[in-house]
Amino acid sequence: MAFPYMEAVVGFMILMYIFESYLDIRQHRALKLPTLPKTLEGVISMEKFEKSRAYSLDKSCFHFVHELFTILMDSAILLCAVLPWLWKISADYLVYFGLSAENEITHTLAFLACVTIWSQITDLPFALYSTFVIESRHGFNKQTIWLFLRDMIKGIILSVIIGPPIVAAIIVIVQKGGPYLAIYLWAFMFVLSLVMMTLYPVLIAPLFNKFTPLPEGELRTKIENLAASLKFPLKKLFVVDGSTRSSHSNAYMYGFFKNKRIVLYDTLIQQCKDEEEVVAVIAHELGHWKLNHTLYSFVAVQILTVLQFGGYTLVRNSKDLFQSFGFDTQPVLIGLIIFQHTVIPLQHLVSFGLNLVSRAFEFQADAFAKKLGYASALRAGLVKLQEENLSAMNTDPWYSAYHYSHPPLVERLAAIDKSDKKED
Repeated sequence: MAFPYMEAVVGFMILMYIFESYLDIRQHRALKLPTLPKTLEGVISMEKFEKSRAYSLDKSCFHFVHELFTILMDSAILLCAVLPWLWKISADYLVYFGLSAENEITHTLAFLACVTIWSQITDLPFALYSTFVIESRHGFNKQTIWLFLRDMIKGIILSVIIGPPIVAAIIVIVQKGGPYLAIYLWAFMFVLSLVMMTLYPVLIAPLFNKFTPLPEGELRTKIENLAASLKFPLKKLFVVDGSTRSSHSNAYMYGFFKNKRIVLYDTLIQQCKDEEEVVAVIAHELGHWKLNHTLYSFVAVQILTVLQFGGYTLVRNSKDLFQSFGFDTQPVLIGLIIFQHTVIPLQHLVSFGLNLVSRAFEFQADAFAKKLGYASALRAGLVKLQEENLSAMNTDPWYSAYHYSHPPLVERLAAIDKSDKKED
């Protein structure tokens, strides 16, 4: 008797939903606490704390509803054989429009079109509520409904332009890959990731946001001097108009080899009145580069990708696996989707492990900025970002350990203070 792969996947999904809901409940209780953590007393104003508490509780309640809907829908899709039905329906549409359903590439693209339409319909109400109710209620949303819809349409058009060649290439590679299929798939995804990392900031990101050079002045000079002192090959320094969509703030860097760029959100500059705080945040980001965190993360992703494709090659010809999910044939894309579902347990473990590493990297980057003399400015900057973004002040340790890729503010300040005491 064949192993019930689909039932096992649904069972694990439900178990993980129960476990993560338990963590969500713990976090919700932490968010309801009426007092600040001792580390933040006298650091965060009570006005900001109350606003943060209200915002976090709103998001938490919304999250409960969204996750319940998601698990019910995902379970129903698998148990009711919706994916095989969509695969058949997409073939019927191809025939209706005079195209051949025998061509796996066109059949797959038609199937993806059906899935995309379904996803847009089911996701849209939640996206609208999150943006125009929760984010607006707490003063973050700056989008108009037109801008929201325009971004969504642009995203769909980009998917239509970029997606088909990638899907077609993957199908051809799997069909002709032979014994070295995993290596070929990895090599293709590796090249694709490099191309996208190169093109995205230059061609795609400007379709959604406006990037302008940081004006000449003291802030620009300080950042350029910091980069030069670390031998960071800074070529361009941009400000992005994040305020057109949200008042949340951020900063990041990108680029290969000797062509690095730093991007500051205009909201970050507006919120951190002291330029030293902005420079301290950049020092933290440069710490990731100097300590090779970006390189380590990239290499880890490549290793995981090879292992993932290696696992896929072991099961891609399993008739029992496909039949368990309701498929009589073995299309390439469907095999990849099914494989992703069957390795969900491993994905959760890998995600947890990567979060542990990421949190360690954040502590190291903070320590790096501190060694450069930005301890007080970094501390002030972190507090300012926490306040202005209304991030959760009270966090459950189990919840943060499982979900957070960045340590909570309490832990980061404690780490900075601890290192201060050691030096004293």
